Amino acid sequence: MGKSGILGMSGSGKCLKILFYTLVVFLVGTLSAKAQVSVPNINISVGEADSPEEFSKGLQILIWLTVLTLAPSIFILTTSFTRIVIVLSIARTAMGVGQLPPHQVIVGLALLLTFFVMAPTVSKINEQALQPYMNKEITQKVALQRGIEPLREFMFRQTEESDLALFIKMAKLEKPSSTDDIPTHVLMPAFVISELKTAFKIGFMVFIPFLVIDIVIASILVSMGMLFLPPIMISMPFKIVLFVLVDGWHLIAESLVTGFS
Repeated sequence: MGKSGILGMSGSGKCLKILFYTLVVFLVGTLSAKAQVSVPNINISVGEADSPEEFSKGLQILIWLTVLTLAPSIFILTTSFTRIVIVLSIARTAMGVGQLPPHQVIVGLALLLTFFVMAPTVSKINEQALQPYMNKEITQKVALQRGIEPLREFMFRQTEESDLALFIKMAKLEKPSSTDDIPTHVLMPAFVISELKTAFKIGFMVFIPFLVIDIVIASILVSMGMLFLPPIMISMPFKIVLFVLVDGWHLIAESLVTGFS
């Protein structure tokens, strides 16, 4: 091996040593900096309650933790999210584009539209319940009662009378004279059933134009003798072009949002 090769190897070795020492100094400095940061000590323990007040506070904490665990399900089933995400998913399936847009995009768009639709209801909850409770003007019980009222009004507007009557009958309740006589646990399943029914009605209307294109393409292929050519492969570009020309996402979003007004 020549001198140039030996010099090249020694030079690369020096570079590797310098890089190694630099990384060691950086890691040591990082660890020493982290060691100076104080970490809070968190203790979670279970013990005997010395008084009924302590037992009541512990029970309240347990209830709130349970509510927070069920919060995603409550959000999905008591807002406009169910209807919106079902219609968007049916529209994607009707176009036959597989996983485009991705599932994350469909769910994200459904969440944004849900926040847009539920903004007036959330504003009422904030003004009537949350802010007075944070300012210590009302108790926790009163805040919960005031907070549920705007949500009940929203669900009553979207719930069909037949679905509401079904659950009132199954709950063996007397005929209510007003909406205030209907419990929330009866209203919620009726609202979900109505949302599912409405979502599939809208989805059916969205599906019809794409189904017509599939039928026309299949008929043309059969008449031309192309029996082994998948009609979906040929019809998919036409369905995408049709959806883009009519501004499909705009129409779907408009119909979904205006349907809750």
